[in-house]
Amino acid sequence: MYLEDPNADSIIEAIGPEGIPAQSLLLIFLAEQSRAEIPGLIRGLNKRHINFCGGVFPGIIYGDKSYERGAVVIILPALENPFLIRGLDTHKFVLPDFGRKINLNHRKKYTAIILVDGWAPRISLFLSEIFNRLGDSFRYFGGGAGSLNSKARPSIFTPEGEFRNAALVIFTALESTLGVRHGWERLTGPIIATDTHNHIISELNWAPALEVYCASIETDCKKKITPRNFYRFSMRYPFGIYKKGSEDVVRDPIAVNSKGELICVGEVPENTALYILQGDENSLLRAAGQAARESMKRRKKEITFCLVADCVSRSLFLGDAFRQELKTVQSIVQPSILYGILSIGEIGSKGESYLELFNKTIVIGAFHG
Repeated sequence: MYLEDPNADSIIEAIGPEGIPAQSLLLIFLAEQSRAEIPGLIRGLNKRHINFCGGVFPGIIYGDKSYERGAVVIILPALENPFLIRGLDTHKFVLPDFGRKINLNHRKKYTAIILVDGWAPRISLFLSEIFNRLGDSFRYFGGGAGSLNSKARPSIFTPEGEFRNAALVIFTALESTLGVRHGWERLTGPIIATDTHNHIISELNWAPALEVYCASIETDCKKKITPRNFYRFSMRYPFGIYKKGSEDVVRDPIAVNSKGELICVGEVPENTALYILQGDENSLLRAAGQAARESMKRRKKEITFCLVADCVSRSLFLGDAFRQELKTVQSIVQPSILYGILSIGEIGSKGESYLELFNKTIVIGAFHG
């Protein structure tokens, strides 16, 4: 359900006097402009002993529209209470012993929903550790929370409070079919990331990263790139990391620091071969349709709901055409209503492949019993 005024009273009224079923969880996607509601939500839902968790995102999705205010609220059948993992700003974070509480040998391919602080510097390491622990026991869906205006604000919340550099792992008793696409295509490359530090690229091909990147795209865009106008052009030319059997994994260069280094959303391993990608409205809309159709491959099963993690930078790139992307997806997944987030990084794996952090990508999950 979508709530324009997401306070505790409106949520209680929406879910009804009987509350949520036993062994269930209230998952809340909160839009950035409604973050002031979080303290009241925590107090009010705790007072009523409702199990909940959620994240704050640049925007939320309901049907074929996105919103900068309000909340999307979903009742999930849960296998266990959500797991909160903190300390993703270091490599010393500690994962819980999932196996002690979750049956990892179940016959059904249930789904782990992962919400993570999209600005945390160790997301890829965190996801690799999750996959090392759980492997193909689950399918995975999720996205990065956070504010476009401030990286310092907490973006994950639970009954215990609000948290930065944190993640939630939610095991739901639902199977899912996923579609993951982005529509960006190679312009040039490969270029070697010869000096990187987590999500910062210092050198490309043993030369200053900004110089190499700008020289690679200025011929195509026919403009002079400077640190001041960098994102206006870099949003059109992301990096791609080769992934066997599927589209390149996109890394979004969003800014230049005072040293002339490129700051990306998500880690870039040193000595990675990168391609510079480009796309247009048609290629991105076509990819969104492909992802939606992939998620519907098991339509013969009754779909409980559809979730989407759609990169906020896709919405910025597409502008007015972003509404068409959502309309395209909603038309394919109907009669299910689309619920989702404008995310800072997207997470998805069908269980058979490695768990990835994507940028500029759309991940669609059709959830079913």
